[in-house]
Amino acid sequence: MPSPSQRRPRVVIVGAGFGGLSAAKALAGAPVDVVLVDKRNYHLFQPLLYQVATAGLSPADIAAPIRGIVRRQANVSVVLGKVTGIDPAAREVLTDEARISYDFLVLATGARHAYFGRDEWEPFAPGLKKIDDATAIRRRILMAFERAELEVDAGRRRDLLTFVIVGGGPTGVELAGAIAELARKTLSADFRHIDPRAARVILIEAGPRVLAAFPPSLSEQARRSLERLGVEVRTGHPVDTCDAGGVSVSGERIGSRTILWAAGVAASPAAKWLMADKDRAGRIKVEPDLSVPGHPAVFAIGDTAMVADGNGKPVPGIAPAAKQQGTYVGRIIRNRVAGIETAPFRYRHYGNLATIGRKSAVADFGALRLSGFAAWLLWSVAHIYFLIGFRNRVVVSLNWLWAYLTFQRGARLITGQKG
Repeated sequence: MPSPSQRRPRVVIVGAGFGGLSAAKALAGAPVDVVLVDKRNYHLFQPLLYQVATAGLSPADIAAPIRGIVRRQANVSVVLGKVTGIDPAAREVLTDEARISYDFLVLATGARHAYFGRDEWEPFAPGLKKIDDATAIRRRILMAFERAELEVDAGRRRDLLTFVIVGGGPTGVELAGAIAELARKTLSADFRHIDPRAARVILIEAGPRVLAAFPPSLSEQARRSLERLGVEVRTGHPVDTCDAGGVSVSGERIGSRTILWAAGVAASPAAKWLMADKDRAGRIKVEPDLSVPGHPAVFAIGDTAMVADGNGKPVPGIAPAAKQQGTYVGRIIRNRVAGIETAPFRYRHYGNLATIGRKSAVADFGALRLSGFAAWLLWSVAHIYFLIGFRNRVVVSLNWLWAYLTFQRGARLITGQKG
């Protein structure tokens, strides 16, 4: 990367997710040069990725080009490249194309799937973290119905129409509800030799209840909503084995050709790049100002960092938390350049939302707890509001209105290689 024409502090931000973009925006107008590095050229609104995977939305509805987002911010330049390491002694970020020097570094590299030491399960149970994952899962789901339509063996047809989701957090619950609605409503009249409504959707959670981050009453509401949709909810037992033909749970074999993983995440290799102290999920244990211990000019945020709240508990790995951390780091860099002290980071938890299919969701705002249609309406408004770009907000609103009125999903395209 060429040096700035006028030597101002250079801030390199690795990752253009919620945290990275918030940090870049917080530095708008600051006397620094910002270099935003990402291996993809778009920002993804991950909370709605499951809707791409279940044919509710198209990828372009929930993504926007990074350059378009920051084009009005004159002190930001964008580099498309994959970061392969960091040289803290030289203060350089290493990419597959160049070495980028920095005065301040912000690591917002996100997370990937975690299989708790059973990485050999990944080919059989893909997770959902990026657009490629979503379109591959959509292909897998829709192809299961297509193959079942042609299958003459009853046992193989049953396995094709059995969908297993491992993990009862928000992603798992949302996937299970959406697949159940897809089978029982959207596809119900599209086939001649099978009845899609006979499909089994099984949600497996190792813990005692789904949506463990929510109060028990809302977890129970979510379970009942899933069961009304026809989802089989199994809690209290982890998956023992997983292969191309299905899973085993507590000695019971469940035949399935479509297994989806929503049970855990692990941080990116950022801790390894810096040889930093990390937790079991690979997240860097940061200082109260979100800097990396021993590297006061390097900050880690979002899923890359293990941040403690005011009670000493880990800050949840959700988009609002990453955005707060990004905004804080942008402010602390501004203040350091100006010679101003900044108070330690303080996380403010505004609540949790999760949807369970059409017209049903749960919302936890501490003293205020909602479920059913009211929570679903609030969930819809919140997600549309936080989408980037007016076009995306309009398109998603119209798609949801159409789906609500007709039970139809407009993105039922099988693309890519069959699998």
